[in-house]
Amino acid sequence: MAKIAIVGVGAIGGVVAALLQSAGRHEIVLCTRRPLAELVVATPTGEVRVDATFVSNESDAPSVDWVIVATKAYDVASAAKWLERLRASGAPVAVLQNGVEHRERFAPYVPLEWILPVIVDCPAERRSPDRVVQRGGMSVKAPASDLGTAFIALFDGTAADAAVVPDFITVAWRKLCHNAAGVLSALLLQPSGVMRDESIGEVSLQIVRECVAVGRAEGAKLDDTVPEAVLNVYRASPADSINSLYADRLAARPMEIDARNGVIVRMGRKHGIPTPTNSMAITLLEAMVRNTQ
Repeated sequence: MAKIAIVGVGAIGGVVAALLQSAGRHEIVLCTRRPLAELVVATPTGEVRVDATFVSNESDAPSVDWVIVATKAYDVASAAKWLERLRASGAPVAVLQNGVEHRERFAPYVPLEWILPVIVDCPAERRSPDRVVQRGGMSVKAPASDLGTAFIALFDGTAADAAVVPDFITVAWRKLCHNAAGVLSALLLQPSGVMRDESIGEVSLQIVRECVAVGRAEGAKLDDTVPEAVLNVYRASPADSINSLYADRLAARPMEIDARNGVIVRMGRKHGIPTPTNSMAITLLEAMVRNTQ
């Protein structure tokens, strides 16, 4: 049994809470910005009401065995406010965020050896503060290490596809390839069905090709089939599915544009790799947001 705090109870945090509850042996603490009376997750196999302790003030946070951070990448400073009390006993911090800079974001707040980067894949949407809809299974991947093995063991007996992987950098960049293409939905204010358009599909391929090139320079093993594979996943998904970048723009929230596309441009510049399509996407999206403020 472990006492597990989840900081950031959005779509991913909600699904993780429901899965950990299904293990039947953990005590769950949900750390939220605003008070919540309940959390309901509509999973593919039925509705789950998460049995947890709800905490909305950092000063009331208990000491736990594990901290799972499932906030957006731009919300690190807010998430870090919870860590002093949650980590009073030295709990490790599993970072379930988009991008490839998990450790770098939390290095100012937690010793590096206690930060575990985790890549999560799960089609899920937060419909309201207390309701999450999970459209499909959840994949959870952590680096092959003692800390990674201990984290993955938390999901034993659940429906999660949870495993440690020896080549975590490739897994992380492969996920970034998928996320990077999602900028087109945020730009066009259209769900995933927009990728079925041939011209939009071609732009998505170029976005992913740039990500592949930069990822290879960073040590990821990504072959030339990745762009087409990413596009096929988008085209096979429900036409009305909404990624988190698009959802944030619709809700006039900050967006993870730096974690999803900006990092490709920044690291491309470091390696001397041109990334014009990602650069243009960032510039256009940021300009559109400014013009609506």
